[in-house]
Amino acid sequence: MSKVLTESEIDEALAQLPGWHRDGNSIIRVFQFTNFLEAMAFVSKIATLAEAANHHPDITINYNKVTLGLVSHDSGGVTQRDIRMAKAINDAIG
Repeated sequence: MSKVLTESEIDEALAQLPGWHRDGNSIIRVFQFTNFLEAMAFVSKIATLAEAANHHPDITINYNKVTLGLVSHDSGGVTQRDIRMAKAINDAIG
């Protein structure tokens, strides 16, 4: 179990993670694509990253919009694992 970050630690990390914001005890980012197939290809790419990191985002798919949520459920909030995963996602999409 990882240490839950403080509010200021989360704010500082989010300042370095374009597109991500706080939503309750999670950090989220919404991605929009041209169509459903592009959205699903993106989800597949994220699934591969998540498996490699053994840290899986909550994923909501609404046609061409994909919302990713990161929280360390076992810790009850945002931890460095979530920040690292958000950075890996941002790095993967360019």
